[in-house]
Amino acid sequence: MTRRAGGGPASAADAGGTELREILRQMLAVLEGERQALAGLDLDAIIGATRDKDRLCGSLDAVDAAEIDDECRSLLEAARRLNEINRQVRNIIAANVATRLNMLTGAPQLYRAGANYALVAGRA
Repeated sequence: MTRRAGGGPASAADAGGTELREILRQMLAVLEGERQALAGLDLDAIIGATRDKDRLCGSLDAVDAAEIDDECRSLLEAARRLNEINRQVRNIIAANVATRLNMLTGAPQLYRAGANYALVAGRA
């Protein structure tokens, strides 16, 4: 049986909150590892982080919204911020690769709006 810090038995909600906090801490660790993998362009680690994030997201699907206390909200917000940073880093890397490939092939970027796009679009 789980015990509260004060020595009494913990409720089911306390146990669920503890499990949620652990999942969120694991997610933060995975997101930090993903950031390091992106920085080092370590494809194997990036793929591993993607699998771990998917697994943890599956665990989060079963969480009852009533279990989300202030500590969990803080962990969720930290995970959201880290995930956004990783998304931006990934997009920068992809844009740099696309630019380099276009330079090597001499191909112009597809889907790039021309300088007059705003003027033409404004007349439509």
